[in-house]
Amino acid sequence: MLLNNGNTILVTGGAGFIGSAVIRYLINETDFTVVNVDKLTYAGNKESLTSIELSNRYYFERLDICDALELRRVFNQYKPDIIMHLAAESHVDRSIDGPGDFIQTNIVGTYTLLEQARAYWSELDCDKKRKFRFHHISTDEVYGDLPHPNEIRNKQIYDQVLPLFTEKTAYAPSSPYSASKASSDHLVRAWHRTYGVPTLVTNCSNNYGPYHFPEKLIPLVILNAIEGKPLPVYGKGDQIRDWLYVEDHARALVLVATKGKTGQTYNIGGHNEKQNIEVVKVICNILDELIPPFDLGLRTKDGGQLTTYNSLITFVSDRPGHDMRYAIDASKIQRELGWTPQETFESGIRKTVQWYLDNLAWCKHVQDGSYQRERLGN
Repeated sequence: MLLNNGNTILVTGGAGFIGSAVIRYLINETDFTVVNVDKLTYAGNKESLTSIELSNRYYFERLDICDALELRRVFNQYKPDIIMHLAAESHVDRSIDGPGDFIQTNIVGTYTLLEQARAYWSELDCDKKRKFRFHHISTDEVYGDLPHPNEIRNKQIYDQVLPLFTEKTAYAPSSPYSASKASSDHLVRAWHRTYGVPTLVTNCSNNYGPYHFPEKLIPLVILNAIEGKPLPVYGKGDQIRDWLYVEDHARALVLVATKGKTGQTYNIGGHNEKQNIEVVKVICNILDELIPPFDLGLRTKDGGQLTTYNSLITFVSDRPGHDMRYAIDASKIQRELGWTPQETFESGIRKTVQWYLDNLAWCKHVQDGSYQRERLGN
């Protein structure tokens, strides 16, 4: 099928957590035609798109972004106006255990996609060439980490001393994952400066919300808790992250892709700095309210009645090179594009917990047996 309606977005990694949120938003809230390019690795799941897969504006192509010939076919077939590049290996612990896949997908895959996009863009007519955009979605982890409150004795100067990541913050990646994403960011900017490809880059804070693969902190805690399993927390649990509700992020990404200025970077954050242990305790408290351990017949190790999920919290050895604090300054995207998050952490986390309780069948389906909910990632 040849599409050339001047209103098409190609999303790579659209069956993943953030990618599926972007596609659901595009189909439900805009008139764009959407082409989803996804390899369907362990974290990619078409069930996350069940609600929109029958739309006549949605198309799916299963392929690897390292496959130049298949990418060329897809570009020629669907004639996209915008590329939103989310396909990536994205879990820090997995990158420590096996960095090769991260180098291949995040660096080589981005290079391959950029080259095919450049060739496609260079052959477009003037009007369509003027509209074309390549939007690369990245992470705040490329910046390394920030000073932690524990390092500051004088709490009166807390706000003045503790900085935030801005679009001008120097890169200092700590893990193979963040180093691979930093590399891909640099490639995208180089293709803009050297070849003139109209690119944009966004760097976001930690996402949470519906359809999150259960190896990440928030879904892991929810699912382990209701099964009475330990809730593993790295180190002391004092690592700080800025939490961003995934549907707020999806709105921001579409806004940048369609309205952002090419050649620019936009940081996207949720204005929600929380220590990991705080997040775990909030989830436990919500679960205590919504589905008390007594209702599930959960027991402690010694056979007694489990009275609160907080008693399942278990501190484990910290991750090597673990960044202690991330925090985004999202003032640029607010100032230039008018975006702010709609969800507070309190409203978003309650929605998230409820969604997992209502969608346990989805959680079972996405796990292929290779992952048994050991503690991985943030």
